[in-house]
Formats: sequence, C-alpha cells, structure tokens
Amino acid sequence: MTFLKPLMQPLAALFLIAFCTLSTGARGQDAVKNTVTTEQVRAELMAHAPDGVDPGKTVWVGLQLVHQPLWHTYWKNSGDSGLATSLTWTLPAGVLAGDIAWPLPVKIPIGNLANYGYEGSVLLPVPLTITPDFKPSLLNPELEVKLQASWLVCKLECVPQDGEFVLRLPVKGSTAINGAIFDAAFKAQPQALNEPASMTVENNVLKVSVSGLPASLRGKTLDFFPETPEIIETAAQWQQSWQGALWTAAVPLSSHRSASPEVMPLVLTGQVGSARLGFVSQARISGSWPAPIALAPLGEAAAAQYPPGSSAPANLPSSLWLALLGALLGGMILNLMPCVFPVLAIKVVGFARHGSNQHRQRVGGLAYSAGVVLSFVALGALMLLLRSAGEQLGWGFQLQSPAVVAALAALFTVIGLNLAGLFEFGQFVPSRVALLEAKNPSVDAFLSGILAAVIASPCTAPFMGASLGLALALPAWQALAIFASLGLGMALPYLAASWSPALARKLPRPGAWMATFRHAMAFPMFATVVWLLWVLGQQSGIDGAAALLALLLSLALVIWALGLQGRSRLVMTTLSVATLAFLMASIGQNIIKPLENANPAANSALWQPWAPGKVDQALAAGAPVFVDFTAAWCVTCQYNKKTTLANADLLADFAARKVTLLRADWTRRDPAITAALAQLGRNGVPVYVLYQAGRAPVVLSEILSVNEVRSALAEL
Repeated sequence: MTFLKPLMQPLAALFLIAFCTLSTGARGQDAVKNTVTTEQVRAELMAHAPDGVDPGKTVWVGLQLVHQPLWHTYWKNSGDSGLATSLTWTLPAGVLAGDIAWPLPVKIPIGNLANYGYEGSVLLPVPLTITPDFKPSLLNPELEVKLQASWLVCKLECVPQDGEFVLRLPVKGSTAINGAIFDAAFKAQPQALNEPASMTVENNVLKVSVSGLPASLRGKTLDFFPETPEIIETAAQWQQSWQGALWTAAVPLSSHRSASPEVMPLVLTGQVGSARLGFVSQARISGSWPAPIALAPLGEAAAAQYPPGSSAPANLPSSLWLALLGALLGGMILNLMPCVFPVLAIKVVGFARHGSNQHRQRVGGLAYSAGVVLSFVALGALMLLLRSAGEQLGWGFQLQSPAVVAALAALFTVIGLNLAGLFEFGQFVPSRVALLEAKNPSVDAFLSGILAAVIASPCTAPFMGASLGLALALPAWQALAIFASLGLGMALPYLAASWSPALARKLPRPGAWMATFRHAMAFPMFATVVWLLWVLGQQSGIDGAAALLALLLSLALVIWALGLQGRSRLVMTTLSVATLAFLMASIGQNIIKPLENANPAANSALWQPWAPGKVDQALAAGAPVFVDFTAAWCVTCQYNKKTTLANADLLADFAARKVTLLRADWTRRDPAITAALAQLGRNGVPVYVLYQAGRAPVVLSEILSVNEVRSALAEL
C-alpha cells in the first residue's frame, strides 16, 4: 500500500476538477453568431436601446423565436409536457440582467394533453440594467451581450435545441431598429391587478376567485394559466362563471401533483374585439392540499411527495431506517461490482503484507473505512450543495465530466505502471517524505478508501436507487446519513476482516509470490483505463479518446525517463516533458470538446433518443412507452443493454404490443434527464420505466431480467 500516499494531491485535485467542470455541457452550435436557424425554428437575438447605453438606463434585449407551422415552444409553465426556454447571459461588469418578461401564452391541445406556449413568432424580452460600474473600453466603446439559449420545440415529436448568440451595441447612440417588435412584446405582457386573487382547495378542486378585472371582460370566457407547474389537470374541462364583477372558476387538481404551494401566481387572458388582454395576480391558497399519489416502492413515494427544494417532515422513522439498512446492504454488495475490482486487488496485496501484524492491520482497516465513509459523505454533500444552488445533478455526476474521466484514467495508468514495476514512488519523493510515510502506513489505507469510493460511486444504482432517491427529499443531515451508511456498508467487510485474528492467521505469508501477484494486478488497472477511454469516447468522440490515449502514452514516457540514470535521464526527461506539454497544448482540448451532434442518435432502428415531452406525445397517440435511462460509464447499464434489452423474444414482445422504445443517455450532464429521474424518485442510472396512459409509471429493477419486463408487458 506504500505506493498510494504520493497520490494524495492528485486525488484531492480530482474533487476540485469534479466541482470546476460541472458546467461543461454538450452544445450543438459551435459558431457564435446572432441568428440560429433549424428546420423548426429561426432564433435571433435582438436589442432595443432607444436612449443609448448609459448608467441608469435600461437596455432591452430579447430572443425572438419564429416557428414553422404547427411547431411551438413553451411558456414558464409548460403544461402537461415540454420545457420552458432557458436564457443564460454573459455580460460585462456593471451590467445586470433581469428575468424574462414572458408574453401571454396560449393553450395548445395535443391529444389528451395540453401545453402552454407559443406558436408563430414570439419575442422573449429581458431588461439589462446599466450601473455606474460599467466601464466600456475607450478604444472600442461597445456593450457586448452574449447569450446561451436552450429551447424545446415540439409538434407531435419534440426536438431539444440550443444556440450561442452575441450582440455588440454602441455605447454612444441609440439602437431602435427593432422598436416595433419590442413594442408588440410589451403590449403582450399581462397587467398586474390591483386586488389579489384568492384560491381554495376543496375535494381535489382548486376554486379561484378574481376581482378587479376590467368591465369589458365581464361575461366573457377567460383562459386560466397557473405559473406553478403540475398543479392542475391542464387538459381537463373546468367551470367558470361571473357574479357581477367577480370571476370564479373550479379547476380539477392534477392526480400527479408535485407541489403544495401556499401562494401561486396566475395569469388570466380574454379577448375583447381584436385585442387579447392579459392580467397577472398572486393568490394565497387556503384549505388543505390532498396527499400526492405515490409512484412506486420504497423511497420513490417519499421522493414524489416531497419534491426537490421542499423539506420532508422530520418524523419519517420507518422509511428512513429502511433506507439506511438498504444503503448498508447495498454498500456491502458494492464490493462485488466490476468497477471496484482494481481497488480490491490493491487491498488484497495490503492484507497479505500486513497479515502477521495485527495492530497494523486493524489501524489500516479503520483508516480505509474512514476514507470510504468520508468520501461518500463528501460526494453526497457536494451533490446536495450544487443541487441547492440550482444545478441539475444526480449520483455519479463526477463521471459526466470528461475532465474527471481523463483524470481518473491518468491516475489508474500511473498506479498500473507502478504495480507493473516500471517505477517506485520512492524514486520521486524526498527521503524525509518516504520516512514519514513508513511511520504512517494508515495514510495509504485512507487514500485507497478515497479511491475506492470515487470509482465505485457510479456503480451504486443497482442496489441504491430507491434509497438515494429518498435521500434527495430528506433534510440534509438525514440524506448525509444515507450516504454515510452506504460508505460504511462498502467498508464493513474489510473492517471486519482487519479485526478478525482468525482471518489474519489464514492469510498467506509474505514471500516472492507477492511480486508476481503485484505485477499481475497491473492488468485490472489497465483494463479500467480501457473502460474509461471508452466512456470518454461516448462523451467527446474518437478524437477525444485518441487525444487521451496519446497523453497517457506520453505520461508513461515521462515516468520511464524519470527512472533512468546518468546523463540520459536529463536528456530523455526533457524530451518527454516537452512532448507531453506539446500534446497537452495541441490536442488536449479534444478531451473536453463535446460531440458535434449533441443529440444522441438512436441505438438501433427500434430505439429512439429520449427528449423532454416525448413520452407524453407517444402516450397521447395511444402507444405505451418503455424508457431506458442509461450512461456509458454505468457498467450495469451496459450489461443490461447487451443482455436483457437485446433479447430477441423481448424485442418481439415490444414490437407486438407496439411499445415505443426510448433511450435517455445520461453519459454527459443533461438537466432534462436529471429532472425526469427526480420525478421518478431516482437520481442515478440505470432506471427502466414502463409508461401507459391512465396508469402510474412502472419502475422496474435495476438489474433487469427478461421475465420481469415481459411480466410488466403482459399487464398492458
């Protein structure tokens, strides 16, 4: 185990890399421009600054979406399906962006569903506030506005799209060429009512009362748009009436409601002649919300009842204790997963070396356990912290970053070369450090625990799906207790073995066999590197995988050169380091560069790529849907894909029952997939779900069998 201590800094850096690279995402638009045109939408970034760009002034910018006939994008509440358009701004210091001033939406019926969104042409305006801190360049006095936009455009099928835009506005002078378009968007804004609305929950019905509407609307039929999603049955029939100046409505609540707000904003629209009027109000809700319908087994019901961002009650003793027990057992079984095998090999060598020293063995077991438990808690805390900051992340998020995958590949390459005997870490560290390590062997055990947790965490889903899904709905300390229980379960077999004198007596005596065994254990390390290269190839393409392979080869050359003696060491080390630096500068960016096609293609003629709203669209057409939530770095996912999901009889069953097969690829970070998993009470893969109109989703086992899927299909 002495070869692991010098890896402390690389392992610590690995956590920093995971944190810093989370924002890396796949984008389909490489060129930065002012207009993006697809087959469905023409998107253009526009500006309106009639008074110039001076401190204290408000500059309006906006994304205009011009849809092809029958296509639409979505409002802030998309309705039964879909995803709201997202705008992310990059602005100079001293310039602040406000929220989207959403124009009035329309209701778009699709089969048995209904969406809220926009057809034809729509402008999404955003105000920019120019503060005195804005200091334009004296040589080039411009305001540079950069926008990263993402939208989902749908007809019967849905296509997620995005684009990068840039505008440069002169500081001196005005920009008013798009004035008419912005004026039309401003007129389409809902007006605030002077009197607040009221809402009451009674018997699965939301009763709404609104006063203060203009007299021209009295007696007319109004459209009702709640800003909070997943509250009402969007497509259901509902009743409205006028009692003088008071407008009232009774709207059915959604059977799959995911929130119980105390205050809810709403928008009402009505037609007066050729003009469409809109009004916005906030309503305080009275009455008691009915309990939401649970989705499925342990953990999922609780996760559905307490959505992300809300707090679950403190008195959940039974489900919490079951989740802790499930985490403990799942962690123990985790030791058998293929991705943990290289670390197990390191532990075997360490146990054999210290089998005759009971005290050292016990200290090593405690240190290893501490490394595993603390690492799982740290990863869980980091994920919860980033989710609370608005990031859409799930368990195993670190392997969604190509930079982290590359760092792990480099780490395992170095360990493999050490095990193969190419070098010893003692060659590269001062004798004082080596002496300190010899006096503190527990550091090696602690670091190997960290390494085991980092590489094993993506493999937890087969045993931890429900417990980890519940963790996201619990208070932070209870969630961290589940992560700690998972780590303790993984470390428990080693902890028990290290404190068992009977086992220590059965361990083989140290001898020459250990050198052979150590060299043999280099090959599982290299096999893990091959797997990580394959994962990177799924994320960054063949160029990214080839670039990483070239850098790993160059890294091995540097390590070999450092082990030489005499004058040749200086010459070869200089050449090898220069080669590594050149390759890093020339091809290193290929590792984190996203694939040109950000939307994964179907894996076969039977499977289609998942997209937000696609399940609802298929259900509306009367077809059941089977979704495979998967990722390239998930070993269990790949096993199920090559066995159960490739079974000819099962595929024939799918075809006979006309099941739509969708594959949601979570290899790289995808907030839409993360949100879909959260709705199922899960935050990791694999997840297999069978949908049928009018029924709750059926979540199948993570270790999938043909019989289980066929039994579920038989109930359609």
